[in-house]
Amino acid sequence: MPKQSAGLLLFRGKPGAIEVLLVHPGGPFWAKRDEGAWSIPKGEFSDDEDPLRAAIREVREELGEGIAGEFIALKRQRQAGGKTVYAWAVRADFNPSRLRSNTFSIEWPPRSGRQQTFPEIDRAAWFPLDVAHKKIVKGQVGFLEDLQTKLMPK
Repeated sequence: MPKQSAGLLLFRGKPGAIEVLLVHPGGPFWAKRDEGAWSIPKGEFSDDEDPLRAAIREVREELGEGIAGEFIALKRQRQAGGKTVYAWAVRADFNPSRLRSNTFSIEWPPRSGRQQTFPEIDRAAWFPLDVAHKKIVKGQVGFLEDLQTKLMPK
């Protein structure tokens, strides 16, 4: 069964000057990657869980605080690895200095026998839409485009 994730695309500003919050994955695999490495805050959920509730829960776990507001459904995106990601946009003003992410442990360095703990998210930042298009992983660019369409219809 293909995996599925749910998340929130936080945005602020006004049409023509929208910024979105993206998060950078923690751990050694992502440490030196920047363009094409950022994501919306999200996480996996099970078939019996409501995707929006999962998105709200996962964002709270990744950012360290809850997000509330009017949630705008975005078109789901299928990632290169087959995972389907559901997302909702929400106007919010999260301060990245308050980031308090969950952690995970892996053997690092590989085959060393040592477990190290890393944050799931090592940083968060606000980006204008044009910059966000370069920063976000390719499989999530559609969320930015859908948000732009919904906020600035022609």
